[in-house]
Amino acid sequence: MDVLLDNLGLFLGAITGFLTPLALFHILWSALLGIVIGALPGLTATMGVALITTLTYKLPPELAIIILICVYVGAIYGGSRTAILLNIPGTPANAATTLDGFPLAKQGLAGRAMGVATTGSVLGSVIGIFFLATLAPILGNYALKFQSFEFFWLAIFGIVISGHLTALDDPIKGWIAGFLGLMTAMVGQEGIHAYERFTYGTTELLGGFALIPAMVGAFGFAEVLSVMRNPQAEMADNPKDSVIPKLADIMRYWRTIIRSGLIGTIIGIIPGVGEDIGAWVSYAAARRKSKEREKFGKGSMEGLMAAETGNNAVVPGAIIPVLTLAIPGSAPAAVLLAAMFIHGIRPGPMIMVESPQFVYQVVAMVFFATLAILIYGLALTKPLLKVLAIPRTRLLPVVFVLCTIGSYAITNRIFDIWVMIGFGIAGYILRQMKYPMAPLVLGIILGDLLDKNLRRGLVLTDGDLTPFFTRPICLVLWLVTLSSILMSIDPFRNALQRAVRVVWPGARRDAG
Repeated sequence: MDVLLDNLGLFLGAITGFLTPLALFHILWSALLGIVIGALPGLTATMGVALITTLTYKLPPELAIIILICVYVGAIYGGSRTAILLNIPGTPANAATTLDGFPLAKQGLAGRAMGVATTGSVLGSVIGIFFLATLAPILGNYALKFQSFEFFWLAIFGIVISGHLTALDDPIKGWIAGFLGLMTAMVGQEGIHAYERFTYGTTELLGGFALIPAMVGAFGFAEVLSVMRNPQAEMADNPKDSVIPKLADIMRYWRTIIRSGLIGTIIGIIPGVGEDIGAWVSYAAARRKSKEREKFGKGSMEGLMAAETGNNAVVPGAIIPVLTLAIPGSAPAAVLLAAMFIHGIRPGPMIMVESPQFVYQVVAMVFFATLAILIYGLALTKPLLKVLAIPRTRLLPVVFVLCTIGSYAITNRIFDIWVMIGFGIAGYILRQMKYPMAPLVLGIILGDLLDKNLRRGLVLTDGDLTPFFTRPICLVLWLVTLSSILMSIDPFRNALQRAVRVVWPGARRDAG
């Protein structure tokens, strides 16, 4: 009880700390900017957070992080506007929203659909906030048991799971992207003895590839190149009906809301998976459990609610491993993690020892960001739709300039601009071949973690690999990782299914 009261006191103190005119000003403009970024096709949450990161260097850490979180939350929510009216997801997280959002708009229910999307987004965030406040301290204390052996397997686990879930049709492509990221992270001076690797005499590569230019290129410039190939979409009629959600829509689908919120939070905690997977898994679960299954894909309020609840619940869920393990749960969370290090904040297992108040400050930040999207979603929906009329011929050059300035501003090196362009072109090519970008960026982030902890563990054991496989947490991690790989191989999965049917003849009937 004392611990609960202490945590509640920290949370209330964090809430009070942001009730200042300056903090509220930053919350309002950054959440609005995030919604605009999410609503504009071609701009993603990752790009928005990465670009704004370069503008927050001189701000106090707390204000800088709350701006980035508001942009993050706002962008994931803002993408639903485009998905409903243009049938184009404003961000990848809103892809599942198009399935029912656009059919509802074509039926003249665009206002009601956007009201349901707003409700789902807010409630999904609230469910995620609850678990962020309760699970982060617990996981932070448990993470103190992690040593080099566990962190090595955690990095491998993150790459494998991220690659599997972001490329469901062909997990091998996800794994290739992830390990390309790990290989990229090996460039430069290694972290223990500063030995040069893969620099080929180039002094600019001694520090490796900077994370922000690489991410801006892979998600920003690559997205610009991809959008330029797509035809301009036609917009559905502006909503004539009310955007205020009906209480009946909320109460009728309360099971879907809770289920999608839980799914989204869990998906968010898994390293490198992201909001789009949270939306699709929530949508699939809602369709499987729904009594109105035939409406899904044709204009289902329940399907729309599930997708928007799921993707927004991922946001606080993705921040949980950022704070406790220094491992991002999604691509925007990866930029947020980099921003925390830039501003002198050290997320990881020691966070609950060194600065437990910061965890609750982050909870308060997500809470205020959620309030902001609720206000904007209900009050400014129709005015915000005017941003969709911006011609892409004017928008994309501005985005490219921001990508260039953002990459250069970090260290004032022209080399970082070339890094951004190189990763942008590589990202564009990989996208055309259906390779996911999230595992690639996660690999760049986790490469240093994997490299240092593998060699540190070998030093501690004098070259003995046994502890990497026999320590309890390591045993669980490598077994789960191996199982994920084997279950992605069709012959093995089919053989396992046949074995299950032999042992349990009623398995197929019961599953049906």
